[in-house]
Amino acid sequence: MLDPHLLRNNTDMISKILEQRNFILDVNCIKKYETKRKLLQKQIEILYAKKKYYMTLFKQSDITHHNQIKDNIKLINYKLSSTKTKLSDLILRISNIYNMIPNIPLNDVPIGRSSKDNKEILKWGKKKKYDFHILDHIELGILNNGMDLKAGVNLSGSKFIVLKGFIAYLHRILIQFMLDIHINKHQYQEFYIPYIVKNEMLYGTGQLPKFSNDLYAIKNNDDLSKHFLIPTAEVPLTNLFANKIIIEKQLPIKLVAHSPCFRVEAGTYGKYNRGLIRTHQFEKVEIVQFVQPQYSLKTLEIMTNHAEQILQLLKLPYRKLLLCTGDMSFASSKTYDLEVWLPSQKKYCEIASCSNMGDFQARRMKTRYKIQKDNSINYIHTLNASGLAIGRTLAAIMENYQLKDGTIQIPKILHNYTNGLKVIKGF
Repeated sequence: MLDPHLLRNNTDMISKILEQRNFILDVNCIKKYETKRKLLQKQIEILYAKKKYYMTLFKQSDITHHNQIKDNIKLINYKLSSTKTKLSDLILRISNIYNMIPNIPLNDVPIGRSSKDNKEILKWGKKKKYDFHILDHIELGILNNGMDLKAGVNLSGSKFIVLKGFIAYLHRILIQFMLDIHINKHQYQEFYIPYIVKNEMLYGTGQLPKFSNDLYAIKNNDDLSKHFLIPTAEVPLTNLFANKIIIEKQLPIKLVAHSPCFRVEAGTYGKYNRGLIRTHQFEKVEIVQFVQPQYSLKTLEIMTNHAEQILQLLKLPYRKLLLCTGDMSFASSKTYDLEVWLPSQKKYCEIASCSNMGDFQARRMKTRYKIQKDNSINYIHTLNASGLAIGRTLAAIMENYQLKDGTIQIPKILHNYTNGLKVIKGF
């Protein structure tokens, strides 16, 4: 949520900035509601003053005037209750509007309308040259008896997949490898978190109310969606500190978790979204940090580098993009995407998203920190990054490390995890 004071006092300026995000702010509606809010609050202040006056008069008057004064106080209490109800309803309407407004992009975010306007920051790694016909990861998975698309469809429907044998083994190893790097090298604290969360947790991180159609809702007996399957571990990890005040000396707080992720919106169908590239259920290692506002810009660079190091250790070519205003997520103020090279498609594919949320999520979650210097309370800044998406990492390894006979080399960095297995040959 944006700072309400900023939005109230700079409505026109915020509206122009949000246009860069392809979001049209209803300025007239906000100004109308804010005028009503101020009027109602002023009425409440006047009524309280009148009530105080009559209470004083009641104490000072004789018994013959008590009933008349009591009637006046009763009428004021009725008007107070009615006005407070109107104000409460109005604030709820204003809050619902504010909850639909995306975060403001930082100054260095490129202005654009779509992914075509994203800015390439760097490319890393050398793309291998092959003297044989390249197979995609699905063909390699089937050839090595490690992937069953039909079973996934039979069990759950389209965009679900079954892994088995050495491919499932490599998938599991990648999870452990990523966790070990983030925990042992980058000092994140590991968490095991629930995969089902209350709807207010999704409000806190910004998935609700705007993206309710992208989530898997769990229906209770009353048919109301009170719980959801998590779309990312960012949701429970970040909400661990909802409605809390953090002591400054505890910062930065660095969390990591592996989890499945469930998303209804899985993109378009076609050859570029087959297999492990877009599924309704996938695995991901997520890193989250809570920092003081003055450190969040630097922390975004650090966290992005943490995700990049996984790709570098696996020797997978990738590129780093700075997303434009029109392509960032709802809650982000600045986002880097990492895209890994897929030889079969001759294109890069997103494998990690690293975002600085500023105090946007903290305001929604009421997460603050106490400043040690003067004991004042301020909103914390939250950041998150994929570190990495497991399925897409697996697909990238299978394609970049394939051999002429269809077998798959295992990256050297993973040999300590595979009990001496260096090549996958499931046929």
